[in-house]
Amino acid sequence: MLKGKVAVVTGSTSGIGLGVARALAAKGADIMLNGFGDPAEIEKIKAGIASEFGVKTAYSGADLSKPAETKGLIESATAALGKVDILVNNAGIQVVSPVQDFPDDKWELVLAINLSAAFYAIKAVVPQMKERNWGRIINIASVHGLVASINKAAYVSAKHGLVGLTKVVALENAETGITCNAICPGWVLTPLVQKQIDAWAERESISNEEAGRRLLTEKQPSKQFVTPDQLGELAVFMCSDAASQLRGAAINMDGGWYAQ
Repeated sequence: MLKGKVAVVTGSTSGIGLGVARALAAKGADIMLNGFGDPAEIEKIKAGIASEFGVKTAYSGADLSKPAETKGLIESATAALGKVDILVNNAGIQVVSPVQDFPDDKWELVLAINLSAAFYAIKAVVPQMKERNWGRIINIASVHGLVASINKAAYVSAKHGLVGLTKVVALENAETGITCNAICPGWVLTPLVQKQIDAWAERESISNEEAGRRLLTEKQPSKQFVTPDQLGELAVFMCSDAASQLRGAAINMDGGWYAQ
């Protein structure tokens, strides 16, 4: 379905981003990976995707907290793979603290990576998508782009902003072949969420298994984690011809969290 297309997936060396990258590669898209991690492990991931799915792969370690490097990511992907047809803005970080105690530098960092990076990547890629009159921009927001939780001021603000950005980009390109939509996951067992589970277990002196159960019970009625593979398949649908009139949507895959 996506043979001949090129996808850039930010934050794709693990978790949701890797799940999305693999799902797109499975449909034939060439993939530009991005993220941090052990170089040998990243090379293994890159080579593994290329071998398993028969696609071209490349990697950029661009630091998305820096606008110039975010722009450079799109330039690198274009140079390495020829173009960028699909942009998945997935990279994100989390910092938990009450507003009055929230560190200023952490506020700036969360907004830079979770929101501004998406803006700069979109700004860099839209011109070439317009030239071909085809593009798919998918912003991995969060159910926290639709509702709030305490102690997550920066994250919730950034994700709400990302949903807003999604709508604006969709409207600006509504008469073109470029779509922009957001995916809003609930709890997904990623390294980011695992850190929260670990902190909960330590704080309450309980097992990690019990901490994970409490995390799910508090917010997610299904009491099951969303998986990166499931999110990847939703991203694939958003790239399909069937989704050509899906524009400016924020689709929550959250085990019922937002329905409450």
